[in-house]
Amino acid sequence: MRLETTRNFLFASAAVLAFASPAFALDGADVLKKMNAAYHVQGAEITAKSIATNGDNVTLSGVVIGSGMDPAQQFPIGNVTLEGVEEDNGGYTIEKMSFENVNYAKEKVAITIDDLYMTGVVVPADATANTVDAMLFYDEAHTGPASVKIDGKEAFSIAESNATMTKSEDGGTLSFDLTAEGFKGDLSGVTDPKSKEAIDALQLKSLSGDLTVNGSWEVAPGTINVDEYSIDVENVGRLDMSFSISGYTMAFIKSMQDAVKAQEANPNKEQADQAFGLAMLGLMQQLTFNNAKISFDDAGITKRGIDYAAKEQGTTSEQLSQMIKGMAPMMIAQLNIPELQNAVSAAVNTYVDDPKNFTISAAPAKPVPFPMIMGAAMGAPNTIPSVLGVTVTANQ
Repeated sequence: MRLETTRNFLFASAAVLAFASPAFALDGADVLKKMNAAYHVQGAEITAKSIATNGDNVTLSGVVIGSGMDPAQQFPIGNVTLEGVEEDNGGYTIEKMSFENVNYAKEKVAITIDDLYMTGVVVPADATANTVDAMLFYDEAHTGPASVKIDGKEAFSIAESNATMTKSEDGGTLSFDLTAEGFKGDLSGVTDPKSKEAIDALQLKSLSGDLTVNGSWEVAPGTINVDEYSIDVENVGRLDMSFSISGYTMAFIKSMQDAVKAQEANPNKEQADQAFGLAMLGLMQQLTFNNAKISFDDAGITKRGIDYAAKEQGTTSEQLSQMIKGMAPMMIAQLNIPELQNAVSAAVNTYVDDPKNFTISAAPAKPVPFPMIMGAAMGAPNTIPSVLGVTVTANQ
């Protein structure tokens, strides 16, 4: 009995050791290979000097991300740690990807980025498949403070940025959200006297604000809805854009990627560029315009701009304002669009007298195929506003 028990224990131990052997261990090289395949489809390439695996963690050392073999397009990012890596039907899921702080300098430019990580990363098993499952996804991508210095002086910085992606339960819709908080720009280093004078007059020496982007992508019809793309700059204003197009399907994306690969593979640059342009023109035929809007909420820049322009022209701000209001209808009249001419004139008059907000919207009664828009632009450009349902308003 004791002998039988011992033998069973040895068999059980052998089985455990077999499943724990390197043959069943996580393959860090395959993880990188499939990550690279997903990035390569987008025209990028990942290389690592070494790969180390410890349990369900993978460490990539000496990582470089770039495009092609040109050293100028290579960006070293140091070591990358993948935590909680699990095989998933030939692909992989990664709980968290952590990056070393970036400290990159070349010639007069220095870039630093802290606290980089991604969570909920999904690496596809087959990046060439013509389905949404062939794309690399993440739940969250985050950066802490980032800075760009030129000649040792900070020209641009961001306090923090965060991007998220959410897939619907049926996988039919992907939602995205991006925020870049506390960005700052310093234009005090501009040396050209005329530019420096304009920057000072417009009070643009130091800029600060936030960026927000959110929307969704309906995979089957290829409908991209950008609900908000806003840049809010303190003491300047808020530029807000939104738009919707259809036809940006997986097949469209695949064709676009193939066109990029063909362009890169052609050694004749002029020929490659021409072929790429024709390919893009053909692909545009597949898209449909749904709607778009662009608006600007003023925070002081309009009045400063009129004051500066008036001074440059040797006139007063009031005289220049009247000149702008008088020139607007004459300029629009050249386009031969009477209905839009009246709307633009009214909006310009209202805005110049009291700068608050200015909005241009395009909302056709039904979606308009891009070929129709291109045809109107070439044959009868004055019909575009009616084709797209363009309206212009101010202070509403």
